[in-house]
Amino acid sequence: MTKEATEDVRLGEEDLENLPGGAKAAIEAVLMVIDQPATEEELAAGLGLTVETVGALLAELQREYSGYTVKAPDMDQASAAGFGSSPRGFELRNIAGGWRIYSRVDFADIVGKYVLEGQTARLTQAALETLAVIAYRQPVSRARVSAIRGVNVDSVVRTLAQRGLIEDSGTDPESGAMLYRTTSYFLERMGIGSVTELPQLSPHLPGLDGIAEYYDAEGI
Repeated sequence: MTKEATEDVRLGEEDLENLPGGAKAAIEAVLMVIDQPATEEELAAGLGLTVETVGALLAELQREYSGYTVKAPDMDQASAAGFGSSPRGFELRNIAGGWRIYSRVDFADIVGKYVLEGQTARLTQAALETLAVIAYRQPVSRARVSAIRGVNVDSVVRTLAQRGLIEDSGTDPESGAMLYRTTSYFLERMGIGSVTELPQLSPHLPGLDGIAEYYDAEGI
Protein backbone atom coordinates (compact mmCIF):
# COMPACT_ATOMS: atom_id res chain seq x y z
CA MET A 1 0.00 0.00 0.00
CA THR A 2 1.37 3.46 -0.90
CA LYS A 3 2.02 6.15 1.69
CA GLU A 4 -0.85 8.23 0.27
CA ALA A 5 -3.27 5.29 0.45
CA THR A 6 -2.18 4.54 4.01
CA GLU A 7 -2.79 8.15 5.01
CA ASP A 8 -6.25 8.08 3.41
CA VAL A 9 -7.16 4.96 5.41
CA ARG A 10 -5.86 6.51 8.62
CA LEU A 11 -7.93 9.64 8.05
CA GLY A 12 -10.98 7.48 7.48
CA GLU A 13 -10.41 5.65 10.76
CA GLU A 14 -9.98 8.90 12.68
CA ASP A 15 -13.17 10.35 11.21
CA LEU A 16 -15.15 7.24 12.13
CA GLU A 17 -13.79 7.21 15.67
CA ASN A 18 -15.35 10.64 16.20
CA LEU A 19 -18.80 9.13 15.62
CA PRO A 20 -20.85 7.40 18.35
CA GLY A 21 -19.65 3.80 18.56
CA GLY A 22 -16.74 4.40 16.18
CA ALA A 23 -15.91 2.27 13.15
CA LYS A 24 -17.85 -0.76 14.37
CA ALA A 25 -21.05 1.26 14.67
CA ALA A 26 -20.43 2.73 11.21
CA ILE A 27 -20.23 -0.76 9.73
CA GLU A 28 -23.39 -1.70 11.60
CA ALA A 29 -25.22 1.35 10.20
CA VAL A 30 -24.28 0.37 6.64
CA LEU A 31 -25.34 -3.24 7.19
CA MET A 32 -28.76 -2.06 8.38
CA VAL A 33 -29.59 -0.35 5.07
CA ILE A 34 -27.98 -2.43 2.30
CA ASP A 35 -30.38 -4.48 0.17
CA GLN A 36 -27.85 -7.15 -0.76
CA PRO A 37 -24.82 -8.69 0.95
CA ALA A 38 -21.65 -6.56 0.93
CA THR A 39 -18.15 -7.98 0.80
CA GLU A 40 -15.44 -7.00 3.26
CA GLU A 41 -13.63 -5.26 0.40
CA GLU A 42 -16.71 -3.17 -0.45
CA LEU A 43 -17.25 -2.17 3.17
CA ALA A 44 -13.57 -1.32 3.58
CA ALA A 45 -13.53 0.84 0.44
CA GLY A 46 -16.69 2.70 1.43
CA LEU A 47 -15.58 3.42 4.99
CA GLY A 48 -11.90 4.06 4.41
CA LEU A 49 -10.75 1.10 6.51
CA THR A 50 -8.46 -1.83 5.82
CA VAL A 51 -10.02 -5.15 4.85
CA GLU A 52 -8.38 -6.75 7.89
CA THR A 53 -9.99 -4.21 10.25
CA VAL A 54 -13.41 -4.68 8.66
CA GLY A 55 -13.10 -8.47 8.93
CA ALA A 56 -12.23 -8.27 12.62
CA LEU A 57 -15.08 -5.87 13.38
CA LEU A 58 -17.58 -8.00 11.48
CA ALA A 59 -16.51 -10.98 13.57
CA GLU A 60 -17.09 -8.95 16.74
CA LEU A 61 -20.54 -7.85 15.60
CA GLN A 62 -21.43 -11.43 14.69
CA ARG A 63 -20.46 -12.65 18.15
CA GLU A 64 -22.22 -9.76 19.92
CA TYR A 65 -25.47 -10.53 18.11
CA SER A 66 -25.13 -14.17 19.15
CA GLY A 67 -24.71 -13.32 22.82
CA TYR A 68 -21.17 -12.14 23.38
CA THR A 69 -19.85 -8.68 24.25
CA VAL A 70 -16.23 -8.07 23.33
CA LYS A 71 -13.83 -6.84 25.97
CA ALA A 72 -11.71 -4.87 23.53
CA PRO A 73 -13.98 -2.52 21.54
CA ASP A 74 -10.97 -0.51 20.34
CA MET A 75 -10.76 -0.91 16.58
CA ASP A 76 -7.01 -1.56 16.69
CA GLN A 77 -7.54 -4.33 19.25
CA ALA A 78 -10.49 -6.06 17.62
CA SER A 79 -10.85 -9.49 19.20
CA ALA A 80 -13.42 -12.26 19.29
CA ALA A 81 -12.82 -12.82 23.01
CA GLY A 82 -15.76 -11.74 25.17
CA PHE A 83 -18.25 -12.58 27.85
CA GLY A 84 -21.83 -13.75 27.57
CA SER A 85 -24.84 -11.47 27.13
CA SER A 86 -28.35 -11.84 25.72
CA PRO A 87 -28.55 -12.86 22.04
CA ARG A 88 -30.24 -10.41 19.68
CA GLY A 89 -33.30 -11.11 17.57
CA PHE A 90 -31.14 -10.63 14.49
CA GLU A 91 -27.84 -12.08 13.30
CA LEU A 92 -25.02 -11.23 10.95
CA ARG A 93 -24.49 -13.78 8.20
CA ASN A 94 -21.85 -14.23 5.51
CA ILE A 95 -23.98 -15.41 2.58
CA ALA A 96 -23.48 -15.38 -1.19
CA GLY A 97 -20.01 -13.91 -0.78
CA GLY A 98 -21.03 -10.97 1.40
CA TRP A 99 -22.30 -9.83 4.79
CA ARG A 100 -25.83 -8.76 5.73
CA ILE A 101 -28.05 -8.56 8.81
CA TYR A 102 -31.03 -10.95 8.98
CA SER A 103 -33.66 -11.75 11.55
CA ARG A 104 -32.54 -14.77 13.57
CA VAL A 105 -33.75 -18.10 12.20
CA ASP A 106 -35.17 -19.08 15.61
CA PHE A 107 -37.81 -16.36 15.26
CA ALA A 108 -38.96 -17.28 11.75
CA ASP A 109 -42.46 -18.32 12.88
CA ILE A 110 -42.93 -15.19 14.98
CA VAL A 111 -41.66 -12.86 12.25
CA GLY A 112 -43.84 -14.63 9.72
CA LYS A 113 -46.96 -13.62 11.66
CA TYR A 114 -46.15 -9.99 10.98
CA VAL A 115 -45.85 -10.45 7.23
CA LEU A 116 -49.26 -9.59 5.78
CA GLU A 117 -50.85 -11.99 3.35
CA GLY A 118 -50.02 -10.91 -0.18
CA GLN A 119 -47.49 -8.32 0.99
CA THR A 120 -44.80 -10.20 -0.88
CA ALA A 121 -45.58 -12.01 -4.10
CA ARG A 122 -44.92 -15.70 -3.64
CA LEU A 123 -43.66 -17.98 -6.38
CA THR A 124 -46.18 -20.43 -7.81
CA GLN A 125 -45.65 -24.17 -7.54
CA ALA A 126 -44.70 -24.21 -11.23
CA ALA A 127 -42.10 -21.50 -10.66
CA LEU A 128 -40.65 -23.32 -7.65
CA GLU A 129 -40.37 -26.58 -9.59
CA THR A 130 -38.73 -24.82 -12.54
CA LEU A 131 -36.32 -23.01 -10.22
CA ALA A 132 -35.40 -26.32 -8.58
CA VAL A 133 -34.60 -27.90 -11.94
CA ILE A 134 -32.41 -24.95 -12.93
CA ALA A 135 -30.65 -24.93 -9.55
CA TYR A 136 -29.72 -28.62 -9.76
CA ARG A 137 -29.05 -28.86 -13.51
CA GLN A 138 -27.41 -25.48 -14.20
CA PRO A 139 -26.37 -24.28 -16.65
CA VAL A 140 -29.45 -25.55 -18.44
CA SER A 141 -31.61 -24.51 -21.38
CA ARG A 142 -35.34 -23.86 -21.33
CA ALA A 143 -35.87 -26.82 -23.66
CA ARG A 144 -34.22 -29.19 -21.20
CA VAL A 145 -36.19 -27.75 -18.26
CA SER A 146 -39.41 -28.11 -20.27
CA ALA A 147 -38.56 -31.71 -21.08
CA ILE A 148 -37.82 -32.54 -17.46
CA ARG A 149 -41.04 -30.92 -16.22
CA GLY A 150 -43.16 -32.04 -19.16
CA VAL A 151 -44.62 -28.57 -19.76
CA ASN A 152 -43.64 -25.33 -21.48
CA VAL A 153 -41.66 -23.14 -19.06
CA ASP A 154 -41.05 -20.03 -21.18
CA SER A 155 -43.26 -17.71 -19.11
CA VAL A 156 -42.04 -19.18 -15.82
CA VAL A 157 -38.40 -18.67 -16.82
CA ARG A 158 -39.16 -15.04 -17.66
CA THR A 159 -40.75 -14.59 -14.25
CA LEU A 160 -37.76 -16.10 -12.46
CA ALA A 161 -35.40 -13.86 -14.44
CA GLN A 162 -37.49 -10.78 -13.60
CA ARG A 163 -37.33 -11.73 -9.92
CA GLY A 164 -33.54 -11.86 -10.16
CA LEU A 165 -33.39 -15.55 -9.21
CA ILE A 166 -31.87 -16.76 -12.49
CA GLU A 167 -29.74 -15.19 -15.20
CA ASP A 168 -28.29 -15.91 -18.64
CA SER A 169 -25.24 -18.15 -18.63
CA GLY A 170 -24.19 -18.01 -22.27
CA THR A 171 -25.33 -20.37 -25.01
CA ASP A 172 -25.08 -24.09 -25.60
CA PRO A 173 -22.15 -24.65 -28.01
CA GLU A 174 -24.06 -27.35 -29.91
CA SER A 175 -27.64 -26.08 -30.10
CA GLY A 176 -27.06 -22.36 -29.58
CA ALA A 177 -29.85 -22.36 -26.97
CA MET A 178 -29.68 -19.85 -24.13
CA LEU A 179 -28.50 -21.39 -20.87
CA TYR A 180 -29.64 -20.32 -17.40
CA ARG A 181 -28.12 -20.44 -13.93
CA THR A 182 -29.11 -19.22 -10.49
CA THR A 183 -27.92 -15.84 -9.19
CA SER A 184 -26.26 -14.61 -6.02
CA TYR A 185 -29.71 -13.31 -5.00
CA PHE A 186 -30.97 -16.90 -5.17
CA LEU A 187 -28.17 -17.96 -2.82
CA GLU A 188 -29.07 -15.11 -0.48
CA ARG A 189 -32.74 -16.08 -0.39
CA MET A 190 -31.79 -19.72 0.20
CA GLY A 191 -29.36 -18.75 2.96
CA ILE A 192 -26.42 -20.60 1.44
CA GLY A 193 -22.99 -19.62 0.19
CA SER A 194 -22.92 -21.65 -3.04
CA VAL A 195 -25.02 -24.17 -4.97
CA THR A 196 -22.79 -26.95 -3.60
CA GLU A 197 -24.63 -26.45 -0.30
CA LEU A 198 -27.98 -27.43 -1.83
CA PRO A 199 -29.31 -30.63 -0.24
CA GLN A 200 -28.66 -33.87 -2.11
CA LEU A 201 -31.78 -35.20 -3.81
CA SER A 202 -30.83 -38.85 -4.27
CA PRO A 203 -31.55 -39.88 -0.64
CA HIS A 204 -35.10 -38.59 -1.10
CA LEU A 205 -35.65 -40.18 -4.51
CA PRO A 206 -34.93 -43.92 -4.19
CA GLY A 207 -34.57 -45.70 -7.51
CA LEU A 208 -33.63 -42.56 -9.44
CA ASP A 209 -29.87 -42.83 -9.09
CA GLY A 210 -29.42 -42.94 -12.85
CA ILE A 211 -31.79 -40.13 -13.73
CA ALA A 212 -28.97 -37.86 -14.96
CA GLU A 213 -27.77 -40.55 -17.36
CA TYR A 214 -31.34 -41.08 -18.55
CA TYR A 215 -31.83 -37.43 -19.44
CA ASP A 216 -28.45 -37.23 -21.14
CA ALA A 217 -29.15 -40.40 -23.12
CA GLU A 218 -32.46 -38.98 -24.28
CA GLY A 219 -30.73 -35.78 -25.44
CA ILE A 220 -32.91 -33.68 -23.14
